Amino acid sequence: MKLTTFYPGPSQLYPQVEGYLLDAYQSGVLSMNHRSGAFMDMLGRTIAEIRSKLDIPADYEIYFTSSATECWEIISQSLVQTSSHHAFNGAFGQKWFEYAGRLHPAFSHPFELNQDLNTWRIEQRENAEMLCLTHNETSNGTAIPTQSLQKIRRRFEGLIAIDATSSMAGVALPWSMGDVWFASVQKCFGLPSGLGVLVVSPRAVARAEEIGERNHYNSLLFIRDNFLKNQTPYTPNILGIYLLGQVMAQVPPIEVVDRNVGERAKAFYSLLEGSSYELLVNNPEVRSATVLAIQGSEDFIGKIKEKAVKQGMLLGNGYGDRKTTTVRIANFPAIPDTDFVQLRDFLLKYH
Repeated sequence: MKLTTFYPGPSQLYPQVEGYLLDAYQSGVLSMNHRSGAFMDMLGRTIAEIRSKLDIPADYEIYFTSSATECWEIISQSLVQTSSHHAFNGAFGQKWFEYAGRLHPAFSHPFELNQDLNTWRIEQRENAEMLCLTHNETSNGTAIPTQSLQKIRRRFEGLIAIDATSSMAGVALPWSMGDVWFASVQKCFGLPSGLGVLVVSPRAVARAEEIGERNHYNSLLFIRDNFLKNQTPYTPNILGIYLLGQVMAQVPPIEVVDRNVGERAKAFYSLLEGSSYELLVNNPEVRSATVLAIQGSEDFIGKIKEKAVKQGMLLGNGYGDRKTTTVRIANFPAIPDTDFVQLRDFLLKYH
């Protein structure tokens, strides 16, 4: 039995991907020389589609990487000389901090699950070049409100890098509030894993040029040199880029996607708040619209996941310490409304 997956990544693919895979094979895209004019045209079209559909500012540049995790390395190598500061309330923000600390001094600023980052005082330290934030924490279903990002932008003078892995292409992002944004495509983009999207501001480019780091195959300046010519610094995931371009061409503008995802999340939270289910995140101001989390006893959570599978639905495990006491539910654009109706009916019946 094929399951409808609500796992928050890799998650449900857009159904059209099946046809795009066949098209890629039959058209010869998979054998395309990545230095050829045909590939450069395809790469340019894909970038143009992303910029248009996600409403990315014209002066922000778009590159592709292997994953969001690789972006952690690129940022630390090419944009930081002395230290980076990391504010986080979950596992992925902490992992980023720990990885950055292997390459340069990194300072952690953990905050509580239900705390709005807006109320957290950013500690300005001398030589704090970079503030690193997780826009949507996949591990626990929290998100940083746009108003908080606006206040942070006004307070912090250095570069701001934002991990938007489980929100990019699912919600409208306030691009000017960050200098570096990045994500992987196996979540809100509705695509197979194996491709990352890196978006950088003019300030970030200027900082990279000032530092001048070119020691690695994925140094930001080396990547940029190639992408300015619609090329890549290494043989890329050609299939992933092709599929990304096709999906971006088919989806509505991000303001439409954002509205649909937001309305579905609002209805879902209202449903659960009126039941005996216990939401993991109590503060509605910091709840994610794309990753929804329910908590309970290990026995209850185990049974609800087991019963869901029997009904043809795969719910996401919790993460880390909450692996067995939390269910995470992806509210990604590729998941049809009809599947959410099925999930709602299941939860109400189980309740």
